Amino acid sequence: MISYFMDWQHFRFAYPAYFGLLLLVPFMIWWQSRSKKSNFPVMRLTTLAGLEKIKPTGKVRLRPILFILRIIAVITLIIALARPQSSNVTERVDSDGIDIVIGIDVSGSMTAEDFKPNRIEAAKAAAERFVDDRPTDRIGLVIFSGESFTMCPITIDHNVLKEQIRNVKSGMLVDGTSIGMGLATAVDRLRYAKGKSKVIILLTDGVNNTGLIDPNTALEIAKAYKVRVYTVGIGTMGEALMPVPTPTGTQNIMMKVEIDEPLLKQIASETGGKYYRATNNKALSDIYSNINKLEKTKVDISSFKHYTELFFPFAIIAVLCLLLEMLLRYTLFKSIT
Repeated sequence: MISYFMDWQHFRFAYPAYFGLLLLVPFMIWWQSRSKKSNFPVMRLTTLAGLEKIKPTGKVRLRPILFILRIIAVITLIIALARPQSSNVTERVDSDGIDIVIGIDVSGSMTAEDFKPNRIEAAKAAAERFVDDRPTDRIGLVIFSGESFTMCPITIDHNVLKEQIRNVKSGMLVDGTSIGMGLATAVDRLRYAKGKSKVIILLTDGVNNTGLIDPNTALEIAKAYKVRVYTVGIGTMGEALMPVPTPTGTQNIMMKVEIDEPLLKQIASETGGKYYRATNNKALSDIYSNINKLEKTKVDISSFKHYTELFFPFAIIAVLCLLLEMLLRYTLFKSIT
């Protein structure tokens, strides 16, 4: 019960106007003090010396308890009339829902340091923020390089999804860049999806150079299943510092950035999506924000409030105080001598 009164956010009074009756309390105190003076009998004495030795009895000292009980009864009764209540809000979320698969290139070139700290870490951070911005959508994760792999099927459990995004590392798969395999696997994740629309965000920093499925074949599959593809080329213009394995160990070497933009533009155009080029961390973050705005999800939130009545304890206290006052008045304090 106490926890209800401590939760001020969900606590309210149904009829707060009744608190105006609290003005009766100072009036009762004034009336009591006035009545106390007027009820004393008047006697004329030549001296008070004899009365000074007379001490009031215990009953006399305790008699104000009767008035205190009456005041408590009035205050608690007023609180009960104001109807204290605790509200419990239940929300029902209805969403059309969009099913999304994020495809991330994990080839060796994704460790290039033209992004901070590198391309793959920047891609993971941007993907996590995107997931946070889509609370009602089912989202999955596919990684690809020389082959492809589903890290997380489409799910509404975004905590699991983000954990899988954090686990992504370059070198998890055979090296190379198979855009066709990455796209085909992402489409396969959406084949039986029941969302209002199906979307793929495909991010790569290279040119298709391997894989069992040709990118154009994967594109036709995406079109057949009515999947909209947003393609993202990640990498600065010109050259970038990339870790390259050599006989003497891994060395950072300036290498030319090559992205198959014509292919990425074709995939986006023919599926109703859009191609973006990210040349730095901010540009990549802005791209995801732009896609987030383009792919709007209709969400209807219905709120239901349930109220728990809390007036009963105050009413009980008021009744008990009145009964106790009457009991004491006509028993213990019937005579105060």
